[in-house]
Amino acid sequence: MNKLELLRTFVRVSEVSSFTIAADSLGLPRSTVSEQVRALEQLLGTRLFNRTTRRVQATQDGALLYERSKDLLSGMDEIESLFRADDAELAGCLRVDMPTMMARRVIIPALPQFLQRFPKLEVEISCTDRQVDLLREGFDCVMRIGALNDLDVVARPVGQLSMRNCASPAYLARYGVPQTLEDLASHRLVHYVRNLGARSAGFEYQREGRQCFQAMNGAVTVNNAEAYSAACLAGLGLIQVPAVGVAEHLERGELVAVLQGWPAPAMPVSLLYARQRHVPRRVQAFMNWLSGVLASQVDA
Repeated sequence: MNKLELLRTFVRVSEVSSFTIAADSLGLPRSTVSEQVRALEQLLGTRLFNRTTRRVQATQDGALLYERSKDLLSGMDEIESLFRADDAELAGCLRVDMPTMMARRVIIPALPQFLQRFPKLEVEISCTDRQVDLLREGFDCVMRIGALNDLDVVARPVGQLSMRNCASPAYLARYGVPQTLEDLASHRLVHYVRNLGARSAGFEYQREGRQCFQAMNGAVTVNNAEAYSAACLAGLGLIQVPAVGVAEHLERGELVAVLQGWPAPAMPVSLLYARQRHVPRRVQAFMNWLSGVLASQVDA
């Protein structure tokens, strides 16, 4: 049995603390993952995991092997691509996550260019507005918009997205066009929160370089960027959104920019990847391409 494959399976189980989740992310039956871990334990002559009905936890030997295996597997990925002078020969599968809006409007339309340049690569794209766990969920790269709180990964800054305050013509015909922050008292905001049940801080703006908020009424709260834009188009209230997300709606007159002197602070865009000694060339190639695609959408 291939020892490197045994190590890859072991590392994945260690990262997610679950045979079932590891099997799903590796595309293997759970029984195969269990068999490979047992085979590795027999080969090394030690127990690597303590198993219970609720979770899988690495033993002391398992934790030591995990740290050594990460560097070893990363080095093997580097060696496998070391003598491939032609980038078109890069092969394998990339698992990435990005916000739905950026995937639909910017990245996926440009993806044929990437796959034409790297015909042997495959890309799995997860689209979600929640903050995924890069290591636990097995992502090679994650695009993150907004503040970062991931301590165990590396962040590659790409730029910033400028913001727009928008409303639909129907909404403005009913409530009027706000001219000042004081006018917001008679307006409605579509509230956006990451987790339903959380409380929205309200209308966000900058004053003398400081981030400020003004509480606002609103009948609708969403936790998804596409639903956020849809609520605004339906005339349910004002929204504050990256310019790239509403550029087409503004051009077609479906939305109108308001309070342009009071934008929310620009949102940073970052690419996150695992903190390891060697980043596989296929991941480097994808991040380089992604940075190039985003260059026209972000401010430096």
